[in-house]
Amino acid sequence: METQQAQHRIDQITAAFTDTFGNLTAEELNWKPGSDSWSIAQNIAHLIIVNESYFPMIKRLQEGSYRPPWVGTFDVVTRFFGKLLLKSVKPDRKRKTKTLAIWNPESSKISGDILARFAEHQQALKQTIAACQPLTRKGAVISSPANKIIVYKLDTAFDIMITHEQRHFEQAKEVLALIEKNAATSSL
Repeated sequence: METQQAQHRIDQITAAFTDTFGNLTAEELNWKPGSDSWSIAQNIAHLIIVNESYFPMIKRLQEGSYRPPWVGTFDVVTRFFGKLLLKSVKPDRKRKTKTLAIWNPESSKISGDILARFAEHQQALKQTIAACQPLTRKGAVISSPANKIIVYKLDTAFDIMITHEQRHFEQAKEVLALIEKNAATSSL
């Protein structure tokens, strides 16, 4: 994925989150449909946590101190894992997936400035993608922050992050629809 295309997608997602959820109160952002569901704020916090979990590895890659595991030398393996992960984070949400514990958001109330923090994070993500352009052109490979054996190209990692954001935007919109439905029925 080209840097400008990635940055454009990030801007679109950031605007979608801000436009859709920007007028909600902290209480509404933290409302959960059930104990096993996430609030809008938790969805947003999760995205920040996941994306930032890549940053230390990317920094080491930029510094030249990161070496992917030996399986990362096999193009067929990196393509397989990249396609598999990208497919698993598609926004269609036909299949629910449970996140790994390292990427779980706080279970308590998240502060109402979560959208502002997300917008700041998105700027940092855009800068990271731009700074990594020479590495993506070379086909640099990284491993998943959750499992060193799962390897894929750096540009695929960025695509996974952005597509994952779209998935959680859809999930957060489902929560918003329930908030609006509850508000409509309680005002009748």
